[in-house]
Amino acid sequence: MHIHFIGIGGIGLSALAKFLSNSGVKISGSDIGKSEITDDLAINYGAQVTIPHHRDAVTNPDKVIYSAVIRPNNVEYKAAKDKGIELLSRKEALKFILKDYEVYGVAGAHGKSTTSAILAAILPESNALIGAISKNFGSNVRVYNNKKVVFEADESDSSFLNSNPYLAIVTNVEPEHMEYYEYDEDKFYGAYRSYLELAKIRVLNGEDEFLAKQNDLENIYLYPSRDISDVEYTLIDNAPYTKFKLKDYGEFALFGFGYHLAVDASLAILAALELGLSIDTIKENLLNYKGIKKRFDIIQKNGLTVIDDYGHHPTEIKATLQGIKEYARQLGVKKIYAIWQPHKYSRTIDNLQGFVECFEGVDELTILPIWAAGELKVDIDLKGAFNRYNLIMANRVTRKDRKVYILDENKDAIRKYKEGLVVAFGAGDITYQIRGEK
Repeated sequence: MHIHFIGIGGIGLSALAKFLSNSGVKISGSDIGKSEITDDLAINYGAQVTIPHHRDAVTNPDKVIYSAVIRPNNVEYKAAKDKGIELLSRKEALKFILKDYEVYGVAGAHGKSTTSAILAAILPESNALIGAISKNFGSNVRVYNNKKVVFEADESDSSFLNSNPYLAIVTNVEPEHMEYYEYDEDKFYGAYRSYLELAKIRVLNGEDEFLAKQNDLENIYLYPSRDISDVEYTLIDNAPYTKFKLKDYGEFALFGFGYHLAVDASLAILAALELGLSIDTIKENLLNYKGIKKRFDIIQKNGLTVIDDYGHHPTEIKATLQGIKEYARQLGVKKIYAIWQPHKYSRTIDNLQGFVECFEGVDELTILPIWAAGELKVDIDLKGAFNRYNLIMANRVTRKDRKVYILDENKDAIRKYKEGLVVAFGAGDITYQIRGEK
């Protein structure tokens, strides 16, 4: 079988392409630009990748799978339609890709990538399809010759309803992506309820308001304030680790700083217990967790500490900054500089007050242009909204010679950081900017 992917460079679609390639499917695809992901697909998976989208990229595949951002006017979408080739959205494709698997799905507004990666570390012989690069296996995909898979289940387009969950973890539920649900909260919460009903085993955060009300189902509930205790942050070889106790199971430790990590890990631990793993095995495997790329991702340590983080919602940024402040304190670092690339106009507008509050405590805040993600431009007075901060409005950032440079529209440096701690937040191309990869 040959499957062509339109938007193959995205983290979600690339995961499916790699997964199917390892199952013997011939893959090809296209994207608007070359990236680390498209290079990996071409070099390690033998994919014919076309940059940018072009009608001729669609030869004669059996199916075409397209990402959520692809519209019917895309040249490859139209080419496939003209040729009578079956077109499937990523959401629709999940039905045939996962139908024969025992799926351990992880959903939620925040923490699902981290929880998925933690669960994959605890279950080292399972397949994995997650929305981030796990440092344990250097990819967003891990493939073994069995039918068990850890899967990051996405609610943004209700695709988690096509994921065939045997076990469902839900970290929390918070209305987002409401444009998909036509700003109807009943539809949004109804989708989560349907997802829970699909699973045979459910492990839920019992202190989430919505999840607590689903107690007519047979659920395993985690109550963080009651079940998690003695949370401690420590450095091991200058790397951050969080230690905590869970119920009467004893002490656990994992890479990273933050109370939210203890919560995410606890949900994964309770799920692994339901799947029959012993406490000793879980503790040992959890210690092997190495984190995920772009989540509290320490990319430079000496002189200037630089952290790349995918946080693009106020709740995520606030939680990560709490851990970063503790990390800086233990390192003896006095100054924290935050760089934020807002992701999508709609998200920025809907959560503006939360964004204004979540950066509290940073010594300097740089705001980059909004990463549109396909949305039409909307004027937002970010300079006015964030006037309480020591604020820099900039065009780009880059890192070279172990320093971080804040650049204006002419690519001239308007600030240079050579000591302290710099953390870059965003889901756009800021990860490449701060890594000096572009």
